Amino acid sequence: MKKKVAIQGIIGCYHDMAARQYYEGEEIEVVPCNTFREVVRYVRNDSSAVGMMAIENTIAGSLLQNHELIRKSGCTIVGEYKLRISHVLSALPGTVLQDIEEIDSHPIALMQCGDYLDTLPHVRLVETEDTAVSARRIAENRLKGHAAICSRQAAEIYGLDILAEGIETNRRNYTRFLVIADRWKAEELLEGTPKNKASLVFALPHTSGSLSKVLTILSFYDMNLSKIQSLPIIGREWEYLFYINLTYADYLRYRQALDAIVPLTKDLIILGEYAEGKQSV
Repeated sequence: MKKKVAIQGIIGCYHDMAARQYYEGEEIEVVPCNTFREVVRYVRNDSSAVGMMAIENTIAGSLLQNHELIRKSGCTIVGEYKLRISHVLSALPGTVLQDIEEIDSHPIALMQCGDYLDTLPHVRLVETEDTAVSARRIAENRLKGHAAICSRQAAEIYGLDILAEGIETNRRNYTRFLVIADRWKAEELLEGTPKNKASLVFALPHTSGSLSKVLTILSFYDMNLSKIQSLPIIGREWEYLFYINLTYADYLRYRQALDAIVPLTKDLIILGEYAEGKQSV
């Protein structure tokens, strides 16, 4: 039976690419969803499915709402993948660059191609909900004079010509995706697999040095803190949740570190323990 993977977006989007590369060599059924909330709902309602969710980009930063969605969902992180994001400019077959009057894409994709777009000052930029949706809309509606910033895969799927490629400003443009699953399904997926990374979230008392004490303990136990992100706790002024990622070489030392910081934190949750993800080239 094919593995079902819920994604935000449609076939040809970067979530679709991340899912297929993460499960390379396996048969999967990609389930398009309109929003990240819908991805979470799908995974919770179908325990056989997993979800693929972007969590941060090396240029645009963190998707803050997705940290909270995962925490509130009760789902477990079971893996990650770091996808190299390379944008193309695509349009209807036969279109040349001089014909383009409007470029449509997701606002983050437009931002990531800022230097290239500066060379086209006469073109109108229009923000849309998704890169692949922009490509599909142009193809289905035969929109002359329109171009989409999207992936090469999306351009090929929807039969568009590629007018320019590699148009992102920074070639070190990666998005990190998390794979989430129902917590019971997670146990099955992770059984017997090596783990060297964990995602945690906790609150801290509003006292001097509370975060410093936690970080000192993690350092003592040789935990490599690879990310820390704070988000305000709604309804509790000036209090924050801290989302952290850490990698470790020794699982026992990692568990000892957790035991040591529990008394210093509030509401500590392990969002997932999994293998550090591969990075596409």
